[in-house]
Amino acid sequence: MARAPDVHICEVAPRDGLQNLDVFVPTEAKCALIDAIAAAGVREIDAGSFVPPKVVPQFSDVDAVMAHALTHETATIGALVPNVRGAERAITAGVNAIYFVISASETHNRANVRRTIDEQIEGFRAVRAAIDARPVGQRPQLMGAISTSFGCSLEGEVSEAAVCRVARAFAEARADEIGLADTVGYATPKLIGQIVDAVRREVGSQMTLRLHLHDTLGAGLANAVAGLEAGIRRFDAAVSGLGGCPFAPGARGNIVTEDLVFMLERMGLSTGIDLDRLMQTREVLARHIQAKHLTGHLHEAGIPKVLRRAA
Repeated sequence: MARAPDVHICEVAPRDGLQNLDVFVPTEAKCALIDAIAAAGVREIDAGSFVPPKVVPQFSDVDAVMAHALTHETATIGALVPNVRGAERAITAGVNAIYFVISASETHNRANVRRTIDEQIEGFRAVRAAIDARPVGQRPQLMGAISTSFGCSLEGEVSEAAVCRVARAFAEARADEIGLADTVGYATPKLIGQIVDAVRREVGSQMTLRLHLHDTLGAGLANAVAGLEAGIRRFDAAVSGLGGCPFAPGARGNIVTEDLVFMLERMGLSTGIDLDRLMQTREVLARHIQAKHLTGHLHEAGIPKVLRRAA
């Protein structure tokens, strides 16, 4: 059996990357993107969101896309859900992982899912119960994702206490993992360390944590390094830096998966991802998405020879 990589990367372009676009990406293109991501060796793919089509039309084809994604048995295929109904659809679809979102910011939570934080916590408990009612071998992993963990474009600063409150609720409801999301890209390396440490003190070192970083202010990779220094080994990222939140004004794209992989490998940390193949995802995206939405330093500069020699 191949050794697990030093750093685990979840590719979120098929979901977070596409949700904010003003153009519908055809189903076959979404499937081709997932195929290219899986071919690069990515071990986890956030393949879509089970939300009402009237809220996010981009995912009106989520059932078809998810069915195709699940043919890739080498990758964990996950879906974001905003409520119990979405989770039930995801469970029925047979996803491997469910990502349930609660914001640390009350204002953002109401804008994002039309519920209070307390109501959303109750929803998470119901999702946990629905999963536990399934046979053991048919239970998807359940991650509790905390949006606006490092700041909110609607409320401004978000306190450690607000983040820890949601983290504690997730842990008490038996989340398998907790994700800390810099939804609007306001984090700094110092803040990353502070929030990660605070959450660890709140939920214990046995809880797996991951970071979901955006690059709104250009600090995304620096924040990833801060996460590494704080002991994080699981990150979300999007090819070509796609992404943004429809309910968070000013939010920009996710950290660029290609750039993140290059940086990690140059730091001596394995990702298990074939960078040359990962770069080919740009060809799939460019057929349907305007160039202004596609970013990435590695795409502009090319893969340096130093990495090719190291490989």
